[in-house]
Amino acid sequence: MPSSDLLTAFLIASALFACVPGPSMLFAATRTLSDGRRAGWWAMLGFHIAGLCHVAAAAFGVSALIALVPPLFIAMKLVGAGYLIWLGIGYLRRPRPISRISTGRTGMKGLRDSFLVEVLNPKSALFFLAFLPQFTQAGASLPVWAQIAILGLIVNLMFSLTDALMIEGAHRIARRLRGSGRVPVLPRRLAGGALIALGINLALTGER
Repeated sequence: MPSSDLLTAFLIASALFACVPGPSMLFAATRTLSDGRRAGWWAMLGFHIAGLCHVAAAAFGVSALIALVPPLFIAMKLVGAGYLIWLGIGYLRRPRPISRISTGRTGMKGLRDSFLVEVLNPKSALFFLAFLPQFTQAGASLPVWAQIAILGLIVNLMFSLTDALMIEGAHRIARRLRGSGRVPVLPRRLAGGALIALGINLALTGER
C-alpha cells in the first residue's frame, strides 16, 4: 500500500470530493423526496455498484479507452444525459402520490435507474482513472492495479456515506412537508426538474 503520508493525502482529498454535491447525491435525494426513504437507499446502492464498476475499469485500464477515444466519451455522455432527461420527463408526466407506489417495484427501479445513470457517466469513469493512480506507489508491496482497486473501494464507500446523509436529510424534509396537500405531487415534479437539469448539464459538459 502507499506510504502513510500519501494515504493521508488520499483520505483528505477523497473526503473533500465526497462532500461536493454531485449527480448521485441529487438523484438519491430526489428519489427520497418523491418515493420515500427506501427508494433513496435503493438508488444509493445502484450508484455504489456502478462506482465499483468504474473502480474495476480504472484498475484494469478499461477506462483509459474513454480518455483515448473521444467519440466513445461523447456517446456515453449523450446516452447518459438522454436517460436522465427521460427519467425526469417520466416524473413530470406521472406525478403519482407516494402512497400509491409499489415499494418493492419502486426500489428495484431506483436501483436500476441509478446504476445506469452512474455507469453511463463518462466523467465518473475518468475521475477514478485520473484520481486513484496519483496515490499509488510502484515500489509498494501490492501491484498498482491492486492499490487502485483498494483505494477505489475506500473512496466509493465515502461517496456512498455522503449519499446516505443526503437521503436522511431529504427524508426529514419530506416528513415535514407531508402535511401539505400538494406533497404527493410536488416532490415528484421537483425530482423531474432536477433530473432534467442534471441531464442537460451532462450533455453540455465538454470532453475533458
